[in-house]
Amino acid sequence: MPDSALKSLEDRARHDLECLAYPTRGWSLPETHAGKPVLDSLIIGGGQSGIAIAFGLKREGIDNTLVVDRRPEGLEGPWISFARMITLRTPKHVTGPDLGIASLSPRAWYEARFGIEAWAKLGKIPRQHWAEYLQWLRRLTGVRLRSATEVVDVEPLPGPLFAVTLRDAGTGATEKITARSVVLATGIEGAGRWTILPQVAEALPRERYGHTSEAIDFDALKGKRILVLGAGASAFDNAATALEAGAARVDLLARRKTMPVVNPNRWMEFAGFMRHFADLDDAMKWRFMRHIFKLNQPPPQDTYERCARFAGFALHTGTPLDAIGMQGDEIVADTPSGQFRCDYLILGTGFHVDFAARPETARFAADIALWRDRYEAPAELEDKVLAGFPYLSDAFQLQEKVPGSNPHLSRLYCYTFAAMPSLAGSAGISAMKFGVPRLVHGLTRQLFLDQAEGHLASLTAYDEPELVMPDKAAREVA
Repeated sequence: MPDSALKSLEDRARHDLECLAYPTRGWSLPETHAGKPVLDSLIIGGGQSGIAIAFGLKREGIDNTLVVDRRPEGLEGPWISFARMITLRTPKHVTGPDLGIASLSPRAWYEARFGIEAWAKLGKIPRQHWAEYLQWLRRLTGVRLRSATEVVDVEPLPGPLFAVTLRDAGTGATEKITARSVVLATGIEGAGRWTILPQVAEALPRERYGHTSEAIDFDALKGKRILVLGAGASAFDNAATALEAGAARVDLLARRKTMPVVNPNRWMEFAGFMRHFADLDDAMKWRFMRHIFKLNQPPPQDTYERCARFAGFALHTGTPLDAIGMQGDEIVADTPSGQFRCDYLILGTGFHVDFAARPETARFAADIALWRDRYEAPAELEDKVLAGFPYLSDAFQLQEKVPGSNPHLSRLYCYTFAAMPSLAGSAGISAMKFGVPRLVHGLTRQLFLDQAEGHLASLTAYDEPELVMPDKAAREVA
């Protein structure tokens, strides 16, 4: 499609934003600390969630925000960096980052970019196009982003405020900024870290294995034998990428005896659940989430077939890893299904919640309330994994394990996959339509309550006349 179609859409989007802008006045009261301005919010993560949250705050009159992302410009989020699927897994009609404005929706952008007929023929949105759409949305909405910027510390200050230490990913230079609130929009692993099995880390040289979240030189795997641990979608994505790069053989080991075939995420995609799950009591939330976690999520059909079409691919169910080590130059893995020998190992072993492992939350980890601190499940419904997730407020705020122990936690917002048990917030695309407004509402509510005295003082000093009366002499002459 010609550039004129996209320009026309951008003009329409700007007009829509103008039509919906009332009230337009920014309302946060400026504050300084140590002579420097204080941000209303620092958003960590410049992917889809960070962009949408910053946009949502702008629409509520809060523009004193900054989004930072550790990756270089244009590579924010997983889509270009380590996501290895061909298309998104969600239906193409998904909305969310647009915050309900049709001219900013993925469909409107795709039709302007590639044509109405192309949209009609489209199955699912290619991940590169999704990344391009997000960059377009950020530019059009004016979200302020600093790329290649890592957060290395979040320190509580009196006020309450946060001193956030940022490091330039290129030069290593650091600086401190001050913010009233901090939002973790750091993706699926944003409340912990990717899981590297200890036995793997102890037994293998680092150059002989990689996690699906890491950069992997697939060209170097041409002609090699690859072992993949894990049965999730990312494990299959990486297996397929290795095969497409010319790997001689890929064996995928799954602990489960049978592969899951039902995707609970598709069931979840209705407004009642997405919007009102947060209103359930803890016992009902636990029952829902335990079943969802137990079902797990299968790889999409096209992802599985992407692997299965190769003669050199084999799926081994009921095959957990018992032991692994090096014999000469070979990796040797022992399993109940026999021994596997390979040249390179890929870990599709997911992530686990560990606030102490993250620089954003390390100072607060011991005080963060987890589900096990708030809810005791019946014996038949016990789940240690679920119990280790954070117990969040209705607006994605971290909460204190012991009331009064760390009030700053209410100013740390956790918009990551760790929000699933509390709010059905997956940090995925499907939940954004409901989760982002909830967080924005909570953050602006907190900001207004903090500044209520200042706004009252502003009101009492307000004396701008709206009605101009004629003076007495003029009235008498008339």
